Parts: sequence; C-alpha cells; structure tokens
Amino acid sequence: MNLKSLISNWGNYPKIQANISAFDSIENLKTILTSKDFPHGIARGNGRCYGDSALSENIISTLKYNTIRKFDAANGVITAEAGVLFETIITAVLPSGWFLPVTPGTKFVTLGGAIASDIHGKNHHKEGSFSNHVLSLDLMLEDGRIVHCSKEENSELFLATCGGMGLTGIIVLATVQLKKVETSFIRQETLRAENIDHLMDLFESSKDWTYSVSWVDALSKGKSLGRGVLFRGEHALKSEVQLANSKADYLELKIKKNISIPFNFPSFTLNKLTVMLFNFYFFHKHSKEIKKDFVYFDSFFYPMDSILHWNRIYGKPGFMEYQFVFPKDTSRKGLNQVFKIIAESGLSPFFSGLKLFGNQNSYLSFPMEGYTMAFDFAVNRKVFALLDMLDQVIIEFGGRVYLTKDARMNAAVFANTYKNSELFKKLKSKFNPNNKYQSLQSRRIGISS
Repeated sequence: MNLKSLISNWGNYPKIQANISAFDSIENLKTILTSKDFPHGIARGNGRCYGDSALSENIISTLKYNTIRKFDAANGVITAEAGVLFETIITAVLPSGWFLPVTPGTKFVTLGGAIASDIHGKNHHKEGSFSNHVLSLDLMLEDGRIVHCSKEENSELFLATCGGMGLTGIIVLATVQLKKVETSFIRQETLRAENIDHLMDLFESSKDWTYSVSWVDALSKGKSLGRGVLFRGEHALKSEVQLANSKADYLELKIKKNISIPFNFPSFTLNKLTVMLFNFYFFHKHSKEIKKDFVYFDSFFYPMDSILHWNRIYGKPGFMEYQFVFPKDTSRKGLNQVFKIIAESGLSPFFSGLKLFGNQNSYLSFPMEGYTMAFDFAVNRKVFALLDMLDQVIIEFGGRVYLTKDARMNAAVFANTYKNSELFKKLKSKFNPNNKYQSLQSRRIGISS
C-alpha cells in the first residue's frame, strides 16, 4: 500500500511529496516494482544521504527488509539484507572481535545505501571505499529478476552498482568482509595545524595511520587560512588498553545516553558571529602539543550520532553539505582558492572537514587520490550562488562533487567532473532499458531522461 508523505533526506532540502512503499520480502518487492502505481522511482534506506539522490515521486523503502542472514564469526564475513543499519551490524559483530571495514560519520546508514553511495571513511587512503570489502550482492533489476554480482561474476554490473546511486537496481542482499579488532577502543592522537598547508603536511606525515580526519576553521584568513585540528587513530590492542585502563572491557558495547534536538532552530541561530566564536573556541581548546589518548569507537567514528536530529540546528529551510575532492597534485592550490572564496563570501559554514583519499578507479564512485573537503551551509539564496562559483573551481582543478551530499549540481558540471558518466549511462540502459530506477538527482544531472 502506498502512503503519500512529505519527505526529505538528512539535509532537509529539498522536501517533496512522494508515494512511499515498503517491502519485507522479495515477493512483496516484485509486486511493488511491477505495479502500475510504480512507473519509476528510487529505493531509499534511512535517508542519511543529504540531498535528493534518494528522492523521487515514488520511493521504495528498504527499512523493513533488515535481517542479518548469516555471520561467520571465525572469518568475519557477514551476509545481510539491504535495510540493516550499520548500528545493528556493529552490535552483532563487535563482541566477536570484528568491525566495519569502512564507515562514514554516522552508523545510522543502511547496508544497501552504503553500497549505492560506495561510502568512504577516515581510512580511504589505506583501505579504500566500502565496495573494496563487498564480496557479493544480489540486485533486483527493473523486470523483477535478481542478479548475483561480484568482482568476478557479473562484474560490470557489480562495479556500476557500487556508487551507482541506486540507478542500476535495488540492492536486496550483500555479503561483506569485516575487519578484525581486539578492542572497542581507538588509540587517538590530536594535532593542531596553524593553516591549511600545515594541516596537509600533517596528513602527509600521518599516511601510515589507518584513520585520519580533520576539523577546519573555514572562516580564518591570512596566515591562519584553513587552520584546523587533525585526529588520527588506530584500533587499540588489548595490551595497549590494559596499560591505559586495567579494568577495561575490551569489546564492550556501551549504552550511551543521547540528547535530541526537539525542534528546528530559528534561522538566525547560526550566523557568522556564532560560528566564529565556536571556531575560535574549538581551535584554541586544542594545544600545540600532540595529545594522546584512548577513546571509545563511538566517540571517534560517530561523534554527532549522540545528538539525535542534529540536522534541525540549521532551521526549517535545511542545509547542504558541499563535499568535493581534488586530485593530489592540485589539492593545495585548489583548497587555498576555495578557502579564500568562502572567507570573502560573507557566508559561514558551520562545519568544515578534510580527509585524505587513496587511489580509486570506478564508474561513478566519488573518491579519487587526493584531498576531500566538506562544508555545511544553511540553505539560503546566497549559498546557491557561492556553490555555483565553487563548482567552477572544482572543474578548474580537476575535482568532483560528492553525489550523496549533492542537492543542486547541474548536468554540465556533472559531465565535466565525472569522466565515466557516459559509460555509466550506457551500462544503466543496458541492464534497465526502461529507465524505471531514477531520482530527482539523476534527472537533474542528466543521467536519467
């Protein structure tokens, strides 16, 4: 049964009226897909993509198809349905000494959504994106057939599906290789950088660390342009945790008390003054000395998950996260140019973060070897003009914008930055000739007609 609802993804922009269907069995999914009430549409997990990549007039929710089918605790291999949350996987596997091989900054994403976005984490420079660790998946094509895919079997379809934004079919099942860990703690070091060049030098000197990420003050200027704080980490060993805390439960799953934002903040709450004050406090909170400590995995990977509905901080109009990547050889010049434009724009990103990517070759996945930067902007008229300007910098320096966070990029920018876009379109048409799988985003950037 379809239920028409006003819906948006995590950025709360855009909001649309959509017919939403849900399935809890393969037979139920086939019935929905072949119904006259579903001429076209897109699958959607937990809506943690930021823009409109999981929005359409017709949406198929995967959240009820959420069972872990098999967990091989000896070898760390898990098979689960597409609607399973990362949070559920962690709860199931961590007590046995396994963890997600790659994770974004929230554990409230679904397995199917993670593959469709080919998510990356703080360890891309060492271990690649999520698809590197997907052993196989089952995909439902537009005619209701299920195709089993892997790097060896139906490899063309597999590679197009990883990062394909749900446009090749509906992922229903996946098998993933997990990562072996000894504890639920991270050995963390915190380093302060005086400007963007210093920060990038710290990333380069931290390449042997599995995880690295930084907060950046996007409003700083002059000699302090792009100053920030870098966090690097490793899964802690039992011997390390024992030295730090003799009473530690090595693989504990803590039950954390979360706070919740109960309503949308007034739009004036986030302004240049409040953001500047926060940035000043956060930067000077961290000393010039390297800080070393052990932190629970939840605090390292998912600091914002402890604040439920934090997206409401941006107010009713919502927000956009503008995330892009520059190739390694143009990253320094490109990032300096971006920071100067933002600093001169008068607009204030509430959050800014930088990560290092390793090499990746794929059809539509976002990462490339280089540096990726993300900015959170409250939605207003001036932001669109600023992001259009930044798009041109991205093109000039050979970068691209992350589709999972995008809500406004045009078809020309997409074609200029995703070099395999035409090849992807041909593959999409080959496996789904009737163009049944499409989203607001895929039409906007010219993937779907």
